[in-house]
Amino acid sequence: KKNLSIRTRGSTGRGGNSLDLGIPPPAHPPQNPRGGRSSPMADDHYNSSAAAAAAVGCSVIPIDNKLQGIFSQLGSSSTIDLPHVAVVGSQSNGKSSILKALLGRDFLPRGSDMCTRRPLVLQLVHQARRPADAEADEWGEFLHHPGRRYYDFREIRREIQAETGREAGGNKGVSDRQIRLKIHSPNVLNITLVDLPGVTKVPAVAPTDIEARIRTMIFSYMKHKACIILAVLPANADLANSGALQIARTADPDGSRTIGVTTKLDIMDRGTDACNFLLETVIPLRLRYVGIVNRSQQDINTDISAKEVLAREENFFRTQSAYSGLTKYCGIPRLAKKLNQILVQHIRTILPGLKSHISSQLTAITKEHAFYGDPIEAKAGQAAKFLNILAKFCDAFSSMVEGKNEDISTIELSGC
Repeated sequence: KKNLSIRTRGSTGRGGNSLDLGIPPPAHPPQNPRGGRSSPMADDHYNSSAAAAAAVGCSVIPIDNKLQGIFSQLGSSSTIDLPHVAVVGSQSNGKSSILKALLGRDFLPRGSDMCTRRPLVLQLVHQARRPADAEADEWGEFLHHPGRRYYDFREIRREIQAETGREAGGNKGVSDRQIRLKIHSPNVLNITLVDLPGVTKVPAVAPTDIEARIRTMIFSYMKHKACIILAVLPANADLANSGALQIARTADPDGSRTIGVTTKLDIMDRGTDACNFLLETVIPLRLRYVGIVNRSQQDINTDISAKEVLAREENFFRTQSAYSGLTKYCGIPRLAKKLNQILVQHIRTILPGLKSHISSQLTAITKEHAFYGDPIEAKAGQAAKFLNILAKFCDAFSSMVEGKNEDISTIELSGC
């Protein structure tokens, strides 16, 4: 109950129950004159300039992150659905690689087996660069280790593996309990993502019902209107029958809150490309598609820097004639900017209703709290209160036994 007593700047009203989050009204995106779907520049309509997006992002995404930290302590008892981006797809489709690329750091578990076995809530927080202490520019913190900063990203990976094992066990099982990680860096935009386990149909040594459990877990995130779905599609497979799009359609059948990310564009069969998807001529999505190039296993083994990875990706899209005119739909930097803009706009749209919902719950809990009376600090007072409760119970029980209770039923016989 205490966790719901949120106080924000500018809060007014009796008892402090009215929340004023200081968010400007949402901007309405321009519509395509030919219909309800957005124009080919739909991925740019969320703000008028990159500077404006960064300014708004710095104001609303930290609010969302703070609320998520508060409500995560309530666990399953929380009924508040906060805006977030859920990363979904089949196993080994490159989901975790996208998160690594967005940060430019190798901080997630890797291997040939299923690596993501618990939902990882990743909050990327942009902060100014400090030239005097460049090594301290980036760090991570876990919610289960509050106050402890991890400057070594290999240590972050080990902690994720250890925390996963503590909850999900070592037999390739899964758990729906979140791991919450916040990373501060001057190289990121403010984004909050949830990395979910990939759907697998070959349980191997895992429990036989693991596919059903993972699908249920994924749907529990996607079903909320506050969730933006990031569907990861490997370009070297049949994109039209992608498992990620099929999963996303179960919760978002009209594709209004789904982003498609086509990975592994550089290893498609010769003579083929993903231009039809990037141009939305196959399966339209309101938030469109972005194409990226993943790091190869050799890049991972040789620990190539993030700057060189981005340079190679840029060179690939520039030199491939099929993608030379589609650069605005391609690349990790483009994806990061797009996610930031969409999340900012989504938060601004959701927050007014969220504010009303939290305020109504806070009012109801405040009334319930008042019904219990003022807290009693002194032990003598606590003992007297307890005896008073026992006396009332004894009187009520005696009345029930003697048949004097007004609420006793006269139409049925009950007892032991």
